[in-house]
Order: sequence, then C-alpha cells, then structure tokens
Amino acid sequence: MSLPSFILLIIQFLLALFLGNLAGCTRDPAGGQAKTGDAAHSEAPAATNRVDVPETVRRNLGITFAKVESRPVAQTIRVPGQFELLPEARREYRTMLAGRVELLVRQYDRVEVGMPLYRLVSPEWRDLQAKLTEAESTIRQTEARVASIPILLNAHKEHEASLRTSAALWEKRVEQLDQTRASGVVTAEEYTVAQTTLASQRAQLSETLEKEAELQASSADAQAQHDAAHARFRLLLSTAAVLLGTDERTLSAPYDPDNHLLTGLHQHDPASSQPAPQWHTIKEVELRATAPGVVQSLDLTNGAWASAGSLVLATIQPDRLRFKAMGMQSDLTRLRDGLSARIVPPKGGSVDLQDTMEATLIVGLSADPQERTVELVAVPSKLSPWARSGVSAHLEIITAGGQNELAIPLSSVIQDGLAKIVFRRDPRDPDKAIRMEADLGVNDGRWVVIRSGVREGDEVVLDGVYQLMIATSGTVEKGGHFHSDGTFHAGEDEKK
Repeated sequence: MSLPSFILLIIQFLLALFLGNLAGCTRDPAGGQAKTGDAAHSEAPAATNRVDVPETVRRNLGITFAKVESRPVAQTIRVPGQFELLPEARREYRTMLAGRVELLVRQYDRVEVGMPLYRLVSPEWRDLQAKLTEAESTIRQTEARVASIPILLNAHKEHEASLRTSAALWEKRVEQLDQTRASGVVTAEEYTVAQTTLASQRAQLSETLEKEAELQASSADAQAQHDAAHARFRLLLSTAAVLLGTDERTLSAPYDPDNHLLTGLHQHDPASSQPAPQWHTIKEVELRATAPGVVQSLDLTNGAWASAGSLVLATIQPDRLRFKAMGMQSDLTRLRDGLSARIVPPKGGSVDLQDTMEATLIVGLSADPQERTVELVAVPSKLSPWARSGVSAHLEIITAGGQNELAIPLSSVIQDGLAKIVFRRDPRDPDKAIRMEADLGVNDGRWVVIRSGVREGDEVVLDGVYQLMIATSGTVEKGGHFHSDGTFHAGEDEKK
C-alpha cells in the first residue's frame, strides 16, 4: 500500500470516528438529548489555530514535547556508533594452583572489593605450606646458632685471658730460674719442667687464638645461613600472598614479617599459647575480588578440577564505557582530538531525545580504506541510565567556527501538502498546541534550525505530531479539540 493511500485510510478512519462521536461533542444544558453536530459547532468561537491537548489526550495519543535549543547545527557532524566496555573494565580471575573449585558467586551478582569469589582445595598449597614451615624452622635454627656464638666468644676470651696470664707467670719463672741456675740452687730438671710448662701454655694460647678465628668464621656462616633462610621464607610468603590475592603482612599476622632476628616473626613457640601465623592455618585457598563489578561469566562448574591458570570467572564494571563510531574520512580536516561532542540516543525509542551525554572526541588510530571511514572514540564525562555496552546511539561532534542557532528536533516537523508544520505548545496554556508553518534552515539529520515563531525554552510536539497533523489538515482556520478517547472535532467544545 502506497503512503498516500495509507494516509487516506487514516483520514477516513478519523472521519468515521468524528461522525460516530458527534453526539458526544455537546449536550443539552437541561440534560436532554445531544444536539446535532451542525447545531453544536455553529456556536464555535472565532477561528483559531490552537488545538486542545489536555492530559488525557496526551496520554492516549502518546504526545510528548521537546524543548527548543540553541545549537550549532551547521557545525555539527553526526555519526552512528555504539557503546563498548573500556579494555580495563573486564577483570579475569584464574586459578594460580591446580585444585578443586567451589564457586561462591552466581552470574550477574554484584561484587565489591574483598568479597570472596571462589575456594580452591589444592594439594600444591599444602606443599607450599610445608616449604614455609621448613624455611621457618631453618630460620629458628640459624637464629639459635647466631645467638649462641657471642656467648661462646665471651667464654673463649675469658679462657684466652687466663692462658695469657698463666703464660706470663711461667715466663717470669723461667727467667728467675735461668738467673739462679749458675749458682747451683736450681737443678737442671726443675729448669726443664718450667720451660716445658711455658711452652705448653704458649701452645694452648695459640690454639685458643685459632679457635677464636673459627668462632668468628662460624658466626659469619650462621648469619649468612640465617639471612638466606629468611630470604627464602620471604619469597615463599610473597608467593603465597600472590596466590591468595592478599599481602604478606596479612598472611604473617599477628607477627611482623620484617623482623628476622630474635623478636617478631619467628619468636613464637608452637607449643605455647601464642597464635600461629595466618598462612599456617589456611586449609583452602579463597580468592577475593580485587575490584568492584558484576559477574559476567562463570567458566567452571562447582566441584570442577582446574589446572593452574584456568579461567574461573570474569567480572566487568558496566559503568566503564566508551562510545565508538566510524566517521567519514572526508571530514578528517574538521576532526581533531579534544573537540566537544555529545552522545545522543537513537530515534524512535523510549529514551528522551534530549537525554544526552557530554564527551570529548578522540580520533582513533585506524581507518577502513574500503568504507573510507575513520575510527572515532568518545568517553562520556557522566553516564545516563540508558547507556549500556552494545547500545547504539549517535555521536554529535561540534567542529570549530560558526554560531549557535535556535533548533528543534527534525522529527517534530511534518509535511502537510506543500507546507512543513510544527506544533508549538502554548506558553500560556500547556493544554493547547499551536499549529504553525515552520520557517526552517539547515539540519544535521537530527536537529533543524528554525528561524522564527519560537524562543529558546519553548516546547514543540515530538511524538504525536502526525496525529495532530491529520486531525488539523484542511481545518486549521476552524481550530479544534480532542476528546479523551483521542477523537478530534473542529471548533471549541461546548461546556455542559
């Protein structure tokens, strides 16, 4: 069916409704039968281009309004596109160890930072705990060795001092005996014993000095072993922290991981009442969310055995969006990074056409030689509720130069014969619409400049303009009104 035939059928349908409801236009003031249509409308007031559109009519016909805006229509480039997630909006959670997975969330659940996502029963975690225990035991042993060496050195120094004193005494004794030996008072045997004892004291002193050097070397070796054991423990603890998605201090609590001598981390006694560190008590690996978001997918089922690196689930942050469009390469000279832009919803939906989002343009790095397009990206400064990944919309880019002009949505203009018609909402009576011929200028495919008849902030009919045009076409001079059931009659309705 052609468009003129379709319009003719609608006009015939509205005329039928008009004739069928004519009796309801006016009623006898005394409550009698309704007047005929000619009698009722013969009393209509002077001709007018206003149409009654009360709340019931607006609701039944789905009439909506759009404001007249000041816009740079001539300097606006408008291109279609769609929303997509920023690359960093998606986060994957994988197993760091092999084990059995138990899920703690469901798809589309909203998660916050620190919320548990899944548990992992892993033999490899037990092996890591055993290595941590072994490293901690080595640290304790080397700490004991390092602590005992100063005591041994003190005892050795006392023994060395005693030997030095004894050797000095025997040296004096040998000198005395040597001076008196010629007189015959001291026998040769007595002199020989004194020399032998002095030699023995000197030998013991030499052994003591050698032993002191060995103790010094043992101290350095014990300290090196202790430092190596502590470094190995810290590496294992760091590995455990990465696997669990936490930090070292949390795992070593209530002890300080930085203390590695006789106080702090390794001072506790397992047999005493002091608590064990956290890493020692963990039986299952529990992974927690590191960023807020929504669970997008679950890639494993409960009880599944996962190898290391298996993807368990993924979350997204649905509010981290950007708008991606494809502009024409012929506009490249007008496009540059930093231009003001706005993202507007598509026509024909339930979203208010004026619910737009401000953004800044980024000219992409790629272009399509076949389609002769270039990639355009815009990140909105504030998201509207209707913005979702995959939702299509339009990007309006405001280029340099030009000036703002009064504009109305192009869809609020309708053709009636040779004239282009708009319906302006009466500023004095919001329940009336004024039919007027539009004095139009350039358009950008969505907005059109209107040169006269309106002011900024006025409202024009957007949805429902076709019904108003059909109802008023050819009867503009008579004016008219709608009934609450959506039927239209020319002239003013008589009051009861």
